[in-house]
Amino acid sequence: MSSTENMVFHVQPGGALKGTFRVPGDKSISHRSIMLGSLAEGVTHITGFLEGEDSLATLKAFRSLGVTIEGPEQGRVTIQGVGMHGLKAPQVSLDLGNSGTSMRLLSGLLAGQGLEITLVGDSSLSGRPMRRVTDPLSKMGAAVETTESGTAPLTIHPVNALKAIDYELPVASAQIKSCLLLAGLYAEGETRVTEPAPTRDHTERMLRGFGYSVQKQDSTISLKGGGKLTACDIDVPADISSAAFFLVGASIAPDSDIVLQHVGINPTRDGVITILKLMGADIEVMHRREVGGEPVADLRVRSAKLHGIDIPEEQVPLAIDEFPALFVAAVCAEGVTRLTGAEELRVKESDRIQVMADGLKALGADVTPTPDGIVIEGGVPLQTGRVNSHGDHRIAMAFAIAALRAQGEILIDDCSNVNTSFPGFTELASGAGLVISTSVEN
Repeated sequence: MSSTENMVFHVQPGGALKGTFRVPGDKSISHRSIMLGSLAEGVTHITGFLEGEDSLATLKAFRSLGVTIEGPEQGRVTIQGVGMHGLKAPQVSLDLGNSGTSMRLLSGLLAGQGLEITLVGDSSLSGRPMRRVTDPLSKMGAAVETTESGTAPLTIHPVNALKAIDYELPVASAQIKSCLLLAGLYAEGETRVTEPAPTRDHTERMLRGFGYSVQKQDSTISLKGGGKLTACDIDVPADISSAAFFLVGASIAPDSDIVLQHVGINPTRDGVITILKLMGADIEVMHRREVGGEPVADLRVRSAKLHGIDIPEEQVPLAIDEFPALFVAAVCAEGVTRLTGAEELRVKESDRIQVMADGLKALGADVTPTPDGIVIEGGVPLQTGRVNSHGDHRIAMAFAIAALRAQGEILIDDCSNVNTSFPGFTELASGAGLVISTSVEN
């Protein structure tokens, strides 16, 4: 699709969700499996890899850095690791598309390689704040250049060595934490990162899976530089952020009953389950098991009468990507839902608070955005209408699910980015009972 073409979702009102299915693989884990597998000694085999544009951007970047990677073929990827110091300077800039995770993590991982590398992204990624990673990296002795406004392109210049730092994160962010831990692999001494609140810990878990020692004491994570990674096999769990749309959809649509298979239920990511249960959702966690250091389970969800809540602030970092879907749940719940402490949502792929508020208002909902959250008066029926996702994949899918409880058709503009995290969303959703089709407008 060219940038002038507009992919539109057309979603008919009503319906119920039924069936047993597996949503695509976890994006965060897919990214990290390519990064660490490339730096490991030996051959890493990945299954369940998410073949979305974001994770494919990471895969292509490592090919450009001289790593031999086979696949992806139906979620299977084979990586011939080059070891900690085997990457080669690329001939071109590394284009990371829409992927903030790729850019922030790679800026740390590449800072100590002694190579000259430029990271670029699309217009959305080029507007996202990068000083939050480049400032602490410069404290470690890295030379990472941004634009005057602190955004991409990022140019990484070779330096002789990085030195470990003790860093307190100003905001709870797994991307900044991971960036500094990955840089710490190449730093002299022990890198220590302290979090103000728990964030997703996929980097730490996967480093251990590749045989690297990572310590955690209270809210401080630390590792020593100079070690090595040993290749391993990874089965990527289904992404809880993608499952979230079906958790909400089955909760709000009468007569729904679904089972989502092999979902990652990492305790740093399961806020959406906790919050929905507090709202009265009927979610059963079945067949808990551990795969490659990550906890997974099957989730059975049946429709339930939801009620509004004050969302506990400690759950916010554990559900940060799931709020577009949770806002839809709140609109369908009885009573008021209040979200506070979520200013991070304003600097995602879009300003998710404002964009969701604008769209929900256009559909007749009673919502009031605040600087760090939103107040949603539930129980007001959603009307027919047309909303703009602003190219944000999670916004597009949230409004698609909202149609289950709307009184007329919902049209959603600018939906092509859904492929960044959930290729095949419309097919899977229609198979489960959502009446959705797409069209392309010039």
